[in-house]
Amino acid sequence: MKKYDGLYIFAGNAKDDVLEASLTKAVAEIERFGGKVEVQEILGKRTFARPMHKRENGVYALVRFELDPAKVTELVNRYRLVEEVFRVQILAVDDRREEKLAVQREAAAKRAELKASKEAEAATDASAE
Repeated sequence: MKKYDGLYIFAGNAKDDVLEASLTKAVAEIERFGGKVEVQEILGKRTFARPMHKRENGVYALVRFELDPAKVTELVNRYRLVEEVFRVQILAVDDRREEKLAVQREAAAKRAELKASKEAEAATDASAE
């Protein structure tokens, strides 16, 4: 199983409950093909750079999932039949890049923690004087 990021675009005029149902349907398709969903996030409504199929905007959602690489093409073809999904793009996640980003985030968190502790120490020293 390999990790993928799926970027989904739904109709821009969809209400919240309809949008949730559409995202649930998209996730169900992944699970139908034997995939495992890790994270799903609605990114919000965005205006297209140019109108597509007489639509000016769409609601974007990001889903990270694991799936057998042989089934990705079948999944994309299946999404073409789902009316709620306006567009979908599936990209493979680079594990090495993810590990590097995790190390960078951890280092940044340590730097921020160290900076906060130094500032707190300076504040206590200033109040003691």
